[in-house]
Amino acid sequence: MAHSIAELATSLGLDFAGDGALRITCAAEPAAAGPDALAMAMDPKYAEGLAQGQARAAILWPGADWQALGLQAAIFAPRPRWAMAGLSEVLDPGYDFGGGIHPLAHIDPTAEIGAGARIGPFTSIGPRSRIGVGARIAPNVTVGEDVVIGADVILHAGARVGARCVIGDRYIGQPNSVLGGCGFSFVTPEPSGAEDVRATLSGERQLRAQKWHRIQSLGAVRVGDDVELGANSSIDRGTIRDTVIGSGTKIDSVCQIGHNVQMGEDCMMCGMAGVAGSARIGNRVLLAGKVAVNDNIFVGDDVIVGGASRVYTNVPAGRTVLGDPATKLETQLEIRKVLRRLPRLAAQVARLQDAVFPSKDDSKG
Repeated sequence: MAHSIAELATSLGLDFAGDGALRITCAAEPAAAGPDALAMAMDPKYAEGLAQGQARAAILWPGADWQALGLQAAIFAPRPRWAMAGLSEVLDPGYDFGGGIHPLAHIDPTAEIGAGARIGPFTSIGPRSRIGVGARIAPNVTVGEDVVIGADVILHAGARVGARCVIGDRYIGQPNSVLGGCGFSFVTPEPSGAEDVRATLSGERQLRAQKWHRIQSLGAVRVGDDVELGANSSIDRGTIRDTVIGSGTKIDSVCQIGHNVQMGEDCMMCGMAGVAGSARIGNRVLLAGKVAVNDNIFVGDDVIVGGASRVYTNVPAGRTVLGDPATKLETQLEIRKVLRRLPRLAAQVARLQDAVFPSKDDSKG
């Protein structure tokens, strides 16, 4: 579908210059842009690529000399990534979920399907489940029994929703995401070796045979509105109470959220991050890639946890932490400076030792 530059600028709330009637059909990097593409050159460092491509129009940085760059039209973006978000919504062709309910879908007779919902082939909707108005469910999706799914939800191919889970409006479950798997909770008849170590903080422990027995997950998962769960990510059901994910929270691919976790609103959790069982995460918390949060701790509102950090203890609201163990950003940067100096420091200590405690050979002269 073609869009004029004037239409795009209006939808994005941005200023434009040049031929507003010029129409584009797609977005492209500057060097690869054809004459029907809108070149993404929102920083001066991308200007050189415009000469290599064939773009007639581009999104540029404010104040750019679009005519000198050989363009017929330009849109100006003070906040490039925000402009990219709006542009991607306009240009995204979306997914073809078909129309209505595919004859190869299995819908339990007791399930309720909202008006306008689309359900693909080989998808199963369990007993007494309710699917909201306008929901789009791709092929090979499984929805368990007594599930409640809100309006305009999207479940991509292979997504799974476990029994008794409740999902708000506009939830997106990416391919192979799992909402409501059983929690990873096991116990031994006698105290296990792991319990001994945790209680004593000592490696010394009694070695004995032990058999693991599952603690069943009686709770489910409750998800607010506008939540997204990435591909191959999993949120476990609660043991007694529900696991809860607040509205607006976005979870990347290959993430794990354990049983009983309470996560607030508008959080962001990046790839390969994990939150252990019964942790409490506040609102607007950012967990960068590969972050690990310990069980039974609290992370306050507006906390930012840097990539690959390990959070073992409570984090106060508003703090930025980094490292293993995670400490305040300023402290961690000082620690890293000291670590870089360790080889030099070790050499200095060695020289001092030789000066104060000379070897026998040196003392003989």
